[in-house]
Amino acid sequence: MLKLNENYLKLPGSYLFAEIARRTAAYSEAHPDKRLIKLGIGDVTLPLPAASVEALKRAADEMGDKATFMGYGPYEGYGFLREAIVKNDYLPRGVEISPDELFISDGAKSDCGNIGDIFSEDCTVAVCDPVYPVYIDANAMAGRAGDYADGRWTNIVYMPCTAENGFFPELPGRVPDLIYLCFPNNPTGTAASKEQLRPWVDYANEHGSVILYDAAYRAYISDPELPRSIYEIPGAETCAIEFGSFSKTAGFTGTRCGWTVIPRALVRGGESLYDMWMRRQSTKYNGTAYVIQRAAEAIYSPEGRAQVAELIGYYMENARVIREGLASAGLEVYGGTDSPYIWFRAPEGQGSWEFFDRLLGEANVVTTPGAGFGPSGEGFIRLTAFGDAENTREAVGRIKAIL
Repeated sequence: MLKLNENYLKLPGSYLFAEIARRTAAYSEAHPDKRLIKLGIGDVTLPLPAASVEALKRAADEMGDKATFMGYGPYEGYGFLREAIVKNDYLPRGVEISPDELFISDGAKSDCGNIGDIFSEDCTVAVCDPVYPVYIDANAMAGRAGDYADGRWTNIVYMPCTAENGFFPELPGRVPDLIYLCFPNNPTGTAASKEQLRPWVDYANEHGSVILYDAAYRAYISDPELPRSIYEIPGAETCAIEFGSFSKTAGFTGTRCGWTVIPRALVRGGESLYDMWMRRQSTKYNGTAYVIQRAAEAIYSPEGRAQVAELIGYYMENARVIREGLASAGLEVYGGTDSPYIWFRAPEGQGSWEFFDRLLGEANVVTTPGAGFGPSGEGFIRLTAFGDAENTREAVGRIKAIL
């Protein structure tokens, strides 16, 4: 008799952003005359950098010529893109990562979930709370999370990130095998310093844990003293896997491209995690399209760099508008300086979903309820700076008006 993966049946309700979409669609159907402004899901609104578009066109022309046509590419990605990432994202920060320690992917989200394939089902997983839902849901699907009860998974080590601890977790008393860290953080918008990350690297090396470091928003850090990579911390090469992304950096949410770094020095149980991931990828993944990798490479050209800087500046101006606008309305606001996310406490002790519904119904603004990111997110709302600038200003004005 056919059996299903019962771990899927343990998942509570729908994926967070699917539930937001459902509620938004229901409201729009009931109120077709209302114009909604969406600052919930972190999708970008600006087009690809012109340098990437031109690279896409050139690569497409190559694919139409027998002399330059490309078939299956390397599972780990083309050397030209891996070398460009190392040269531009790592070496300037003093990080000695080799291009052959990178794997090109279709985005950080995929690899953050898929990385669990190389680890045992009985590994203990620790996550920041609140947390990007993929980290927990992917491990729940793999059978590592236990059972879901009262808003928590029984086998997950939750590390509360609250206003009281500056939204940075304390080292857990129960030693986990896998530790998910994301900085700049989604959803709280906070960034981490080298001093804050150093104890985590030491902790992971001491206990044999592996840090899964999501650096998808590294390009939005404005403070030059803050690290862009976990590998800026001495010793991280023996305990950390890092995920990078072009989605928000260069508007690749619809084009899909990212990377994962697994240093060859990272060994557990006498086995190379690099070799295990290569085996996984060569079996389950056929590589990111050549034309997409050429488009990603183009952001490192002089023209591409200038265009990406302009794109990031546009979104960070939105972040400033949101942050300052909400603060002027008397709200308790975090993030928005080294991250494109703004995290604020719902007024008058209202719950996250309660205030989400109020913002949807009264201000016609779609947000993300903090409770969807974990127990410690209750009472908070996340806004994204990836919207249109004019709409962002209008949305802030609408929110202030109902307060």
